[in-house]
Amino acid sequence: MTDHILIERPETHPGVLVIRFNRPDKKNAITSAMYRAMVAGLHEAGQDASIKAVAFLGTEGCFSAGNDMADFLSFAMSGSSEPPAAVDLLKVLASYGKPLVSGVDGLAIGIGTTLHMHCDMTVASTRSLFKTPFVDLALVPEAASSLLAPRMMGHQRAFALLAAGEGFSAEQAREAGLIWKVVAPEEVEMETLKLAAALAAKPAGALKIARDLVRGSTEEVLARIDAEMLHFSAQLRSAEARAAFEAFMRRGK
Repeated sequence: MTDHILIERPETHPGVLVIRFNRPDKKNAITSAMYRAMVAGLHEAGQDASIKAVAFLGTEGCFSAGNDMADFLSFAMSGSSEPPAAVDLLKVLASYGKPLVSGVDGLAIGIGTTLHMHCDMTVASTRSLFKTPFVDLALVPEAASSLLAPRMMGHQRAFALLAAGEGFSAEQAREAGLIWKVVAPEEVEMETLKLAAALAAKPAGALKIARDLVRGSTEEVLARIDAEMLHFSAQLRSAEARAAFEAFMRRGK
């Protein structure tokens, strides 16, 4: 486990397990170790009958800036044939059997945006920004977002988010169907936990059936994650991606 991911069971909200990003100095950028910690937390919740819902939260002013670029580049340059640790998380999310909710305050970049496409309800603060700069890094959409986003928001909005790299405000994200509710920054955690606790209190069997019917085919989503990753891996090794990463790192310095 890493202390950059906190696994919490709030006494005030029984039946809820919280997975919290806790790396504010790096804008909650996600490392391989953090992905593995989140997978472990989800497995823990999945195997515990007392946990009825899982909530994802970030820190004040930032949900997540997406992949940690140094960690990501290290993996890319390793030449490993194994899929990135993020893929394990995405597949667990896509096939998860319990309700998933999330609360966003501030930045939600890359997988910090696409993660919410696997959540059942998301609360965001008025100052939140959703953005996926995949193409700007010469990469392609991931997390089955190329399948889920057009279903949620139609072609034009999905293209704007995933291909054009346009940022969505909280209100634009709500209008697009990416999130459920917009609240003040200081209300995000309270509203997210309240949603999770309300779901946890419902008849679990009926809720699972309703959720499965609404979410549809898991197999289709898992297949799209694999298809996207083939393109993602190929692009990761491309000359244009190398140039984009080098430019990104120079800007960072």
